[in-house]
Amino acid sequence: MRFKDVHITVAGLGVSGRAAARVLAERGAVVTAVDARTEGIEGLAELRAAGVTVRLGDGETLPEGTELVVTSPGWKPSTPLLAAAAARGVEIIGEVELAWRLRPAEGAAPWLALTGTNGKTTAVRMLTSILTAAGHDAVAVGNVGEPIVEAVLADHDVLAVELSSYQLHWSSSLAPHAAAVLNVAPDHLDWHGSLESYAGAKAKIYGPGTIRVCNADDETTVALAGPDAYGFTLRMPAPGQFGVVEDLLVDRATVADPARSADELAELRDVVPFAPHNVANALAAAALARAFGVPAEAVREGLRAFRPDPHRIAFVADVGGVAYVDDSKATNPHAAAASLAAYEHIVWIAGGLLKGADVDDLVATAAPRLRGVVLLGADRARIAEALARHAPGVPVAEVAATDTDAMDLVVNQAARLAQPGDTVLLAPAAASMDMFADYKARGNAFAAAVERLGSAGADPADPPARGEKPGS
Repeated sequence: MRFKDVHITVAGLGVSGRAAARVLAERGAVVTAVDARTEGIEGLAELRAAGVTVRLGDGETLPEGTELVVTSPGWKPSTPLLAAAAARGVEIIGEVELAWRLRPAEGAAPWLALTGTNGKTTAVRMLTSILTAAGHDAVAVGNVGEPIVEAVLADHDVLAVELSSYQLHWSSSLAPHAAAVLNVAPDHLDWHGSLESYAGAKAKIYGPGTIRVCNADDETTVALAGPDAYGFTLRMPAPGQFGVVEDLLVDRATVADPARSADELAELRDVVPFAPHNVANALAAAALARAFGVPAEAVREGLRAFRPDPHRIAFVADVGGVAYVDDSKATNPHAAAASLAAYEHIVWIAGGLLKGADVDDLVATAAPRLRGVVLLGADRARIAEALARHAPGVPVAEVAATDTDAMDLVVNQAARLAQPGDTVLLAPAAASMDMFADYKARGNAFAAAVERLGSAGADPADPPARGEKPGS
């Protein structure tokens, strides 16, 4: 695609927006970068030195003469600037679509891409580890790692690309070598408007000629992938699938005779941290790698070398015989359900911003495992109502405080509810921005509170009755 002398507006000056503006300016585009913020934006001097016109404090007005808009993924189509561009017939793309169009005409690194409601970052980092074990110069990009517009211009063998529904919404011509949809569950409905629209965005990861991978245990992903896709399952795999046989991860898809043979890829113990949904992530990563021709031995080596990012079912400490686990990244009910399924007796810490998601199925499924529940955050009342309907015998404590001491109150209430052998699990099923900068800050606050609890010694006082609201 020609960019020289094209008037391009970059909407949003986050990491990906700044990278897009730099790359476009280097290619001779006339770039105007806009952001509603007036401060706290890094790299402005560099952008201006590259010839980018920077407009702060106005993220709504479309600059005159705009021929193309490159938008940050979080901007809704209803944003005034984007709505104005659409009304004028100006094309709107995202950084990922821009990166696809920027690829070299010859020798471009293949993309192995994945999306899903949950597990994307873990699966893409597993995939990167497997590709590295196979001797490839691989890098994780997209919704994780370095900006993809920079990665496509570097000298990598292959790109492991994590894509969100926002990024896919603003894409139109992607055609990865292989692509997987890990799972689809209600999330970001406030942005997409409906589950159908959200799922439709996920399906855009499959382009012409893409080797399609889907979750055979998730009917929605099977429908999105269509026929002849590789499936992955936590059950014994059928021909054309990746799955589990006793304690082994196996491939019955890319082998010469899927009807009669299978390749052993790894053992269940090679998946760390071990949990059913993490095994699914490993199988998805293995499927993409095998579709790229990676040998079975590299799958095992890559999974053994993989180290998960923080705040994903991460063990924090044992205090008084109670395990404390941080899964702050469980920011929607589907992710929380997977986390809750990994433990037998749980004191569940939940709450935050539900983003329009329903929690009744989550609570009903988790109820037999719950020793108690501690709720925090803006939408805690909705979870409390679901607990009253589906788990009326489970003790519930609500923490109304939102200041810096709130997590200490939460952890102390959890300690009161827990018994030796239980797991106190932070799996909020909700976003964090009502109380914390992001899920990482929430997880860090939890870990720090657990550390303080351990230093002080857990106080196994009588648990609060349902409806008691400490800290209110």
